[in-house]
Amino acid sequence: MDALAGNAVAPPIPEVPRLAEHLFRHEAGKLVSVLTGIFGIDRLQMAEDVVQEALVRALQTWPYDGIPDNPPAWLMQTAKRLALDLIRREKVFLHKQPEIVASVEQRLADAGPGNAPMFDDEIKDGRLRLIFACCHPLIPQEAQTALALKTLCGFSPREIASAFLTTEAAIAKRLTRARQSIQQQGIPFEIPTGAELSTRLDGVLQILYLLFNEGYKASTGESLVRGELCREAIRLAAALSEHPASSQPRTLALLSLMLLNTARLSGRMDPEGNILRLQEQDRSTWDRALIGLGLGHLARAAAGEAFSEYHFQAGIAACHCIAPDYQSTDWVAILAHYDQWMKISESPVVALNRAIAVANVDGPAAGIRAVEAIPNRRQLDTYYLTYAVLGEFETQLQRFASAADHFRKALSLTELKSEKSFLSKRLQDCESR
Repeated sequence: MDALAGNAVAPPIPEVPRLAEHLFRHEAGKLVSVLTGIFGIDRLQMAEDVVQEALVRALQTWPYDGIPDNPPAWLMQTAKRLALDLIRREKVFLHKQPEIVASVEQRLADAGPGNAPMFDDEIKDGRLRLIFACCHPLIPQEAQTALALKTLCGFSPREIASAFLTTEAAIAKRLTRARQSIQQQGIPFEIPTGAELSTRLDGVLQILYLLFNEGYKASTGESLVRGELCREAIRLAAALSEHPASSQPRTLALLSLMLLNTARLSGRMDPEGNILRLQEQDRSTWDRALIGLGLGHLARAAAGEAFSEYHFQAGIAACHCIAPDYQSTDWVAILAHYDQWMKISESPVVALNRAIAVANVDGPAAGIRAVEAIPNRRQLDTYYLTYAVLGEFETQLQRFASAADHFRKALSLTELKSEKSFLSKRLQDCESR
């Protein structure tokens, strides 16, 4: 019996799946950007495939062989070998094998851990290079962001669909069109300069904005907050803000927004992971240093003549951050920011959030009327927050049966555990009245 026990296979390491998912979120974009830089953006699909395969192999081997000392390096080496195996099958490789191998090794060395982004005449950071490439004008605009979120951030089509309030099938089509454009149009893997860089900047900022939002309020998973995505978005936005060509007011405004919202992350949930409404949050937990940085960037962003959506959002966040308590919040100023924002945006989500400001200024009945007046309201029919907001308004009006109906509808439209828990409690409160 002892001999048999001595030959038994060690049980798998239980934390491997969680570690693998964590590494994929952190490393997938870096791996894809390195491989794309080596083999060309026309092989983007190959780069994505080998990175995915490297993760699969990690899940297959690490539980039994043990987690390597440097998991990111293991993934990089595995992805590199898989890519080289595929390239060797191509005829062109027979003539350029030594050069490609040398290029692989050199670029992997250059992309080693700890190397900070460098700025010269063009942006050196690999992930930013790939974001700008994804925002090439020859790629359909609606597909640019989807491609960047999938390629650089490891977002699933489902997560991207949630961010765009559309379907997975629609996102899959966008990704297909984007990859076809890269191959058919011969899009280069390069960083634009001068006016072209400025033109593409809007697309890049939108990608970082969506990346941050997915971290600030995750669309799927166990946790409402995914701090690593927020930090990565801030790192990339800060890198943009340091480059002369992209250090523009809208860049600074977005960075300000990210910092001001990140400063309040610690107060959004209780120790058990339950969502806290703004009026329930302990403001002493907010990071005052980050708030100071955010306000500083917002002041710098005001130097320009044109105001972007990020300016108005950062202004709203600043109003919350500087209020010592919920009762002191300047909702009139917040509503003014929303009114200005609505002049340049047709987003029904913006209009829905404006309705909350309306309710805080003019009462919940006015908030309901504001929701009902949203021009493209039908786009919000499958958005759970529409019904959560209406439920709150009805609760304030003490129309608890109607509020309960809205909370039930909201519950049916969300899958995030923390949101379900929050909505269930709001529903129970209404049903107990």
